[in-house]
Amino acid sequence: MKTAKELQASPIVGETHQVQNVANELHSYNLFTTDAALLEGVKREGGAWGVSEIAAFGEKCGKPEYLELGFLANKYTPELDTHDRFGNRVDSVRYHGAYHELMKSALEEGLHSQPWTHPREGAHVVRGAKAFMQSQVEAGHGCPVTMTFASIPSFRLQPEVAAIFESKILNRGYDPRNVPIDEKQSITVGMGMTEKQGGSDVRANSTMATPVNQPGAGQMYSLVGHKWFLSAPMCDVFLILAQTAAGVSCFAVPRWLPDGTKNALNVIRLKDKMGNKSNASSEVEFRGAQGWLIGDEGRGVPTIIEMVSLTRFDCMGASAGLMRAGLANAIHHCKQRAAFGAKLIDQPLMQNVLADLQLEYEGAMAFSMRMARALDKKDSDEHEAHLARLATAVGKYWICKRAPQHSYEIMECIGGSGVMENSIYPRLFRESVINPIWEGSGNVQCLDVLRAIGKTPAVLMAFNAELNKARGGNSILDQYLDGLNQQFMQLNPTDMHGLQYSARTMVDQMALAFEASLLVRHAPTAVSEAFCASRLAAQGHHNYGALPKGVNVKSIIERADPGVVKA
Repeated sequence: MKTAKELQASPIVGETHQVQNVANELHSYNLFTTDAALLEGVKREGGAWGVSEIAAFGEKCGKPEYLELGFLANKYTPELDTHDRFGNRVDSVRYHGAYHELMKSALEEGLHSQPWTHPREGAHVVRGAKAFMQSQVEAGHGCPVTMTFASIPSFRLQPEVAAIFESKILNRGYDPRNVPIDEKQSITVGMGMTEKQGGSDVRANSTMATPVNQPGAGQMYSLVGHKWFLSAPMCDVFLILAQTAAGVSCFAVPRWLPDGTKNALNVIRLKDKMGNKSNASSEVEFRGAQGWLIGDEGRGVPTIIEMVSLTRFDCMGASAGLMRAGLANAIHHCKQRAAFGAKLIDQPLMQNVLADLQLEYEGAMAFSMRMARALDKKDSDEHEAHLARLATAVGKYWICKRAPQHSYEIMECIGGSGVMENSIYPRLFRESVINPIWEGSGNVQCLDVLRAIGKTPAVLMAFNAELNKARGGNSILDQYLDGLNQQFMQLNPTDMHGLQYSARTMVDQMALAFEASLLVRHAPTAVSEAFCASRLAAQGHHNYGALPKGVNVKSIIERADPGVVKA
């Protein structure tokens, strides 16, 4: 460092200071092998066979040029052309090249297809781990990827319609052209449920569908109406809810008709969202748009819920990904930044905050990976099917809702630079508020929990059985489970007002108990004991950085350190 006298004598008048004590950019690290919680979760839940595959993708995701794609895709946002320069209706959205690069990479990696093309134990775990890492690079393009992935179970309910689309949906190529499906080897799938007047209450939808010729499953219908939210409007086919004489029904509506003409699906405008900027979300109108009925008339919600449950699972993983991305960057910063005579990473209060943020992520990752295993097994194991039905709603509610505060706290760890738009932190924060609302807000998830328990009591028995596997491992958890069981026993199905009024309280406790039970069974003792002491004990848990004394914060932080390889 130059002395004041040397600076004064410098011929460069503009040289006022040297840039020092600031962190450099985090890159050139493996998003998989440096993440202990993810690595352990993959191995534990049945994905050990895919470790090399995941690690290779983790290496790619950490490269500087790949991380830069996320910044570019969000800086240069989508633009809508409703008509071409000759006046022809085109309804075409233009994306930056970075968006297309991310889409191409995601599809080549099988993030839209792997469990369907290569079904085996751990397929959802391996695919989920890769999707989770990709979400740390950029979240917006994940919307069409997850919708494409999640559409397969709904399409397969109508085999003759699935035969038209499935092979192209599962193809690992990427073709963004706005051309008829017959001219493409690979296609993507979107979804449209909500309307202005109803929102999550899809039974209030006003879009009407009438048979073109014969009514019935697999037949072509004509749709007239609108959707208030339709994301990724450049997808090639959409699963759409519309009313028929028998009630809400589900339709596969392509952008282009089989005869090669444009379907009457008009994009009115793109939404100006606070987050998820790289992903175009639109308002659309159907002016006689044609589509195939999937399932029976009046069974639209049960048909599309097959898709929704998987997109909710991906919302959990993506929110956990935002936590991980922020925390990795924060630790990288704190290892280099000094204040008041010491590196931030060595200061007790900052250690408390960082360790607490890691505990949040540990619980979220354990929950997400356990749900991936349930998806792998649910078709052959009734317990796993029941667990997936209930716990997915619990996890989607809890993990997505915890991400915004987590992302904000990360910004505090950085300080003033944490709110600068040329850093990753504002993007992570803006993304964090999307998933709690997407695919059903917190209240919708809590009502779904009540609905699942009321309709199929066995789902609660499965959930409770999973919790009880951890009994005896931690006295605080045991006491917490006793209290939760008392609540379950007192559930009164005739008191719907009371059940709904207190639903969030119960689901909060269910989520914490589930995460704690997984950590007690599988995580290092330092992690599980700190989690239970800080979140389940009588005093409760409020702001991050309030861990009790005696927690081994250094070992917890090391599990999160992106500079330390764990495998």
